[in-house]
Amino acid sequence: MSCPGGIIIFKNSPKSYKELPLRVAELGTVHRVELSGVLGGLFRVIQFTQDDAHIYCTEEQIEKELKDVVNLTNSFYVKFGLNLDHIELSTRPEKRIGSEEMWDKSEKALEEVLKKLKVKYKINKGDGAFYGPKIDFHLKDSLGRAWQCGTVQLDFSMPERFEIEYTDKNNEKKRPVMIHNAIYGSLERFTGILLESTSGRLPTWLAHVQIRVLSFTDRNLKYSEKILKELQKEIPNLRIDSDFSQTTVPAKVKEAELMRVPYIIVLGDKEEKEKSLAVRVRGNSKIESFKIDAFVKKIKKEIEERS
Repeated sequence: MSCPGGIIIFKNSPKSYKELPLRVAELGTVHRVELSGVLGGLFRVIQFTQDDAHIYCTEEQIEKELKDVVNLTNSFYVKFGLNLDHIELSTRPEKRIGSEEMWDKSEKALEEVLKKLKVKYKINKGDGAFYGPKIDFHLKDSLGRAWQCGTVQLDFSMPERFEIEYTDKNNEKKRPVMIHNAIYGSLERFTGILLESTSGRLPTWLAHVQIRVLSFTDRNLKYSEKILKELQKEIPNLRIDSDFSQTTVPAKVKEAELMRVPYIIVLGDKEEKEKSLAVRVRGNSKIESFKIDAFVKKIKKEIEERS
């Protein structure tokens, strides 16, 4: 876990109530000991990367911060087009820290937020973290298996044990509440679910190569190079490459398809004469003709809107 590191950051300087809520996040490497029989590629690994976030807030700020985090988590999954299998509210485990009163307060706060947001959820008794209850988001992979990815955990115990404090408006020392949050959970697992659910056909804004330019013959090489440079100039940070090899066009197209490139541009004599682009869109054998300005506008919109 990387939570103690977040607490050290909080304790680095005196804190006032005016600085709360304080939100700290990191992409941290974490480890867990797994039996060899349960390892499964990207889905279960011994070392993984976690998008770990910690929110330090007052008790009065708990409800708003929890609502914001739950809504943010849901918006991520919608943007990626992933299927949410179910949400769980995991309650106090047998081995835990903190008083019963603290656990009662934490579990009630999480449940009230879910009810106010009108979110359907299951109770998962005894599966909370040792320091507090949590809301877990389970995503479904292409085989219908549910994997726990996102989590929101409410924690009164760690601030007490690590003796972190802030000064309230009456100049008195108070303990902040700690909210642990991860949206991807394990970046490796999330990537696995995303690749499976899309069959590797990632949306344009996310694809490793967004456009590939192919030349029909050597005659069209100069025009192809010109188009390549023009697209790089017109669309900042565009991930574009080319295939100007001597192989046949069907072979080049097949290779680009296997690499799941969203847009394949083929440039021949006709395109050079008409100053146009012949574009094959992902997974579609139909060729569409574009003027370069219209194509640039389309790609920019897809990337900016993350559609």
